[in-house]
Amino acid sequence: MELDLFKKIVNKEYKQKRISPSVVAIIGAFLTLIGGFFVSYNYIQTKKVYAYDYMTNVFYQSNKNKEITSQIIEETEGQSEQPEESDTYTDEYIGYLTIPKINLNKGFVDKRSSENDVEKNIMIIEGSTYPDVERGNFILAGHSGTGWKAFFNDLYQLNIGDEAYIIYKNKKYTYKFTNIYKQQKTGKIAIYRNYNKTTLTLVTCTNNDDTTQTIYIAELKEVEAE
Repeated sequence: MELDLFKKIVNKEYKQKRISPSVVAIIGAFLTLIGGFFVSYNYIQTKKVYAYDYMTNVFYQSNKNKEITSQIIEETEGQSEQPEESDTYTDEYIGYLTIPKINLNKGFVDKRSSENDVEKNIMIIEGSTYPDVERGNFILAGHSGTGWKAFFNDLYQLNIGDEAYIIYKNKKYTYKFTNIYKQQKTGKIAIYRNYNKTTLTLVTCTNNDDTTQTIYIAELKEVEAE
């Protein structure tokens, strides 16, 4: 009899100390809410950092009818003014891009020419500076893939340290590649370069990847008379 009474007392005390299911549910919901807040906060902060990094670089807008773009918006800080251009120009080549490693030697026309088009040539992106502009960025775009107009099809073979040459106005500009990276085809591409350097930028679709484009950044090392 005394043992049964003792068990009843112990069970009663246990039931009084045990947390009810409703309290457990409330605590669980509260912890879930807190967890969701921190996940959302981290996500928002990540997006803010991404947006900041993205907007502090050079962007170019995608032409709706082409995979390669025809417009660029360039940051002006740290760059020299581009010399005034003549009102007259020709559709003939005004210079050449040469990359010995991939046996590329292709001419380019004045960026105001109707022949300055990726469907016809390698294209100088609108807003690009020419090679003779100090701390400027000479930006060329071209197709990859198959067909006669895939002038940049072999760029994927390039590595950091490889050289490219621009022949322009009787001078030879020697560049060395310092950065090669991919970005998703979102209609915009950030160009990461040193604004204290004179640079050459090449843009094309990534080899065997329809979802990205590859950007090749090269810095000017030497200028010689041709």
